[in-house]
Amino acid sequence: MQLASLAPLLERPGPWASVYLDTSHATEDAAQRRALIDRAAVHRLADLGVDGPTRGAVGEYLAGLPAAGSPPGRALFAADGAVALDAPLSASPPDVAATWGPLPHTAPLLALLDDTAAGCLIAAVDRTGAELELRALGRNTPAGTVEGPQRQARGHRAPPADRREWHYRHRREDTWERTAGIIADHIARVWPDSGACLLVLTGDVGERRAVHHRLPQGLRAVTTEVDGGGRAGGIAHEVFDRRLDEAWEDHRRRHLDAVLDDFHAGLGRPGEHATDGGGTETAPGAAAQGVPAVVSAAQQHRLATLLVQAGRHDPDRPVWTGPRADHIGVDRATVRSMGVDDPRLAPAADALLRCAVAAGADAVLVPDTAPGPAGGLGAVLRWPA
Repeated sequence: MQLASLAPLLERPGPWASVYLDTSHATEDAAQRRALIDRAAVHRLADLGVDGPTRGAVGEYLAGLPAAGSPPGRALFAADGAVALDAPLSASPPDVAATWGPLPHTAPLLALLDDTAAGCLIAAVDRTGAELELRALGRNTPAGTVEGPQRQARGHRAPPADRREWHYRHRREDTWERTAGIIADHIARVWPDSGACLLVLTGDVGERRAVHHRLPQGLRAVTTEVDGGGRAGGIAHEVFDRRLDEAWEDHRRRHLDAVLDDFHAGLGRPGEHATDGGGTETAPGAAAQGVPAVVSAAQQHRLATLLVQAGRHDPDRPVWTGPRADHIGVDRATVRSMGVDDPRLAPAADALLRCAVAAGADAVLVPDTAPGPAGGLGAVLRWPA
């Protein structure tokens, strides 16, 4: 899960009201059901002792949301009389859940907000250019058109024979090669601002492959090709959507496998060297597990990817925190030594997710069936100890 969207949660010291609620109803009584859910959320905040301005801000924000056309769920985070973040969820929470504490309760987002919420950028490619579309939370938003130089002859007239035919074909292929480069360059420029996590190339196999090969190395790592789409009419959208879902599942599986490989390779004993699946040597110590080790890495801004395995004891273990993300420690004295007069306890997963957001790190939810970190908390580190 990419955490950049949680950056607004770093801007306020708290305390924080966190609310998770189902907004998926599309029935005739959707407005009535939403009103009941909204009231339940505000009442729970009142029971928790949330201050009036913050409680009122949540109530007013919920009242202003449409009853239909909403994402499956929402997570609201409010402090100091204002809603700081509305996170659309890719799955519905089972019930209205509310907390009031020193930090925003972000840990549930790992299960309710996957990379499909950020969406994918789809490029439908042919020999004349590409149509771009951003798809997130079931909504398709046009993201621009790329056109290449149109020097090739149009229609299906037979080109002149002999040497002229060779020049005609050569010019046509040269035009396409330049078009593929133009498309790849444009995608690379718009990608950082798209907010997407996956780039999908579709259309004719040869054309999309030529674009794929011209993308920057880092972008190719999150790019996949999917059959069934294109710029022309007559696209079987149900078939393409099913293949797109399969591409998402494959992307998530490959990403989790890569993170777990890096994590286990980094847990070697000091002085040892391990190799990844491709035979590349990895330095031991480039991973940490358990609350003390991961907290220590967070204090040093070494988090690259945070691993959380729900259902284990470490994610809920309390740690001491202060106003800043790097105000974190396993004992109160450590945080007081950072200049924090009144450290507060918060669940380790919430505190470490705040550290990960501040560090520009990633986070993954490790399934119970996977070989995750002991205790349920671990990290792949930017550099070894």
